[in-house]
Amino acid sequence: MTINEIKELKQLLSSPKNLVIVPHRNPDGDAIGSSLGLLHFLEQEKHKVTVVAPNDYPDFLKWMPQSESILKYDIQNRQSKKAIDNADFIFLLDFNALHRTGSDMQSYLEKYQGDFIMIDHHQQPDAIARFTYSDTSICSTCQMIYHFIEKMDLISTISKEIASCLYAGIMTDTGSFRFASTTSTTHRIIADLIDKGAENAKIHNNIYDTNSIGRLHLLGVALNNLVVIPEFNAAYISMTRKELDAHNFQKGDTEGVVNYALSVEGIVLAAIFIEDPDQGIIKISFRSKGAFSVNKFARNHFDGGGHDNASGGRTELTIQQTVEKFVDLLPQYKDDLLGSYEN
Repeated sequence: MTINEIKELKQLLSSPKNLVIVPHRNPDGDAIGSSLGLLHFLEQEKHKVTVVAPNDYPDFLKWMPQSESILKYDIQNRQSKKAIDNADFIFLLDFNALHRTGSDMQSYLEKYQGDFIMIDHHQQPDAIARFTYSDTSICSTCQMIYHFIEKMDLISTISKEIASCLYAGIMTDTGSFRFASTTSTTHRIIADLIDKGAENAKIHNNIYDTNSIGRLHLLGVALNNLVVIPEFNAAYISMTRKELDAHNFQKGDTEGVVNYALSVEGIVLAAIFIEDPDQGIIKISFRSKGAFSVNKFARNHFDGGGHDNASGGRTELTIQQTVEKFVDLLPQYKDDLLGSYEN
């Protein structure tokens, strides 16, 4: 955002407004953390705020303060549409194109007559917002919300609730601060959030140490399905719906599993393919190391995108066909994959 845009936004938010915050479909820690962190901040400034998520999210994120107030568009449709219709502005957080909310919600948002405010760190944002704060160099949307509050000259107003939500999102989107996108600025922000009340050990426990037996057994299935293709420095995991159902799959149970494939020594490109017959698609997560861009790979071949080292995708092929397509693509990227690995 330019200095003039910040001034204009400050003016627009200087009096109470009806505001809606929308994260992407299947919201993760960064999406929920940024949404709730921004909700608490805006409520402090006397605005009426509603978070409308496209659908439900993992139970291990539901400890966040006011998570119970989030409307789910798919099952609370009437209330969600009413909130959208009454909104003076809608914040779009952690996504950069309306299709990321799912086709039903996308169609309704496209009819909205007001203005969008986009805060996001993914590449190539669509030109859909009156105000766009986009920075692909920042590790998480939660860190961007911190900077947004900073731009509003209200950093001193960050409460324990805001700090806890933002800490959770930064922690999850940086892989507990181990990804290359974690900068010295990120660590300074984390330190400030702890000073402002975020209980780091408790937050880590709430997210990472509340596994069900079914989730751990499912992880065992995923690891057993791991396939390594050493000649291309690649690895993948595939999971059928039958395997998910056999272990009482819950939303969020496969989150982060793709990182186990990437952790294999020498691997540059990792993928996980998950069968989702309800949507009639195969959901895909890609991870990479070094210079190999899974954002470009996902955009070019799997109707997806995201970051250079972390992206998503989807296909309407069968899971076997999707795996075959992935494997068949590897030879044309051999030089990039063999030259990308960072020791």
